[in-house]
Amino acid sequence: MADAAVNVSSEVSAEEVTIDTSRFGRLIVDIDKIIAMTSPFLGFPESRRFVLRPHGQESPFMWLQSLDNPTLAFVVLHAASFLPHYQPKIPGFILKELDSPEQGQLELFIILTIPKGNPQRMTANLLGPVAVNTARRLAKQVLLDPTQYDPCWPVFSQA
Repeated sequence: MADAAVNVSSEVSAEEVTIDTSRFGRLIVDIDKIIAMTSPFLGFPESRRFVLRPHGQESPFMWLQSLDNPTLAFVVLHAASFLPHYQPKIPGFILKELDSPEQGQLELFIILTIPKGNPQRMTANLLGPVAVNTARRLAKQVLLDPTQYDPCWPVFSQA
């Protein structure tokens, strides 16, 4: 069933994949930009291949678009630009799984939840960042210590 969502078009080279998405329409993705999840996101076992897309030229937001499920895309922020002090320790077994000899070679992305019609109540999942080895194009959502990290951290102060 997942194969039906992603089509290699005869109009593009074997170096590209074409997908019709629900948010962005038809995307042509260079295979060198595909990020493979070493294990799927909880609740989305069919989605193992993703691509990062900018939301806009001046926007800090990005989309983590599934290539296996055209309706699945997560809004994410690069953790270092969003929260410079947010530097959770990634366990050694995950570094090994991501083929990364050290944590400094990984990029962390934070998944956002944006309530429909109420973006000022946006929250960031600091408990489950997505660690990406960009050199190897491998990723994994990391579950951190729930006593230290909030899954619904308010992005905007509630004044």
